Amino acid sequence: MRKDESILGLASIRRNRGVSLEQIAESTKLSVRFLEAIEHGDFRKLPGGIYDTNYIRQYARAIQYDEAALLAFYLRQTSPAGGAAAVSGKPALGGAAVSGKPARGLRTASTFSGS
Repeated sequence: MRKDESILGLASIRRNRGVSLEQIAESTKLSVRFLEAIEHGDFRKLPGGIYDTNYIRQYARAIQYDEAALLAFYLRQTSPAGGAAAVSGKPALGGAAVSGKPARGLRTASTFSGS
């Protein structure tokens, strides 16, 4: 029996469902290298931005794993020092929650009231 060194036991779940990384790569068009990075929680090897969450969702679907749980783990691991994204489970909009300032293009209530 193999020792599972993946995060959340993903490799074991995948193997128990009879799915290889190569099969997932073929059906999702994601490289095996990215799939391995997801399984091992090495998210720095992913291309970044929206691609990361898309790749993670595709992987979760391919092994019939809860997308929300895997994305929540990803956000906890990648948000700086347990920032707003980790607490809410959603990325902060335009950094407003992080900096305390509204993101460019967003108007505050005072903008509309003429203050």
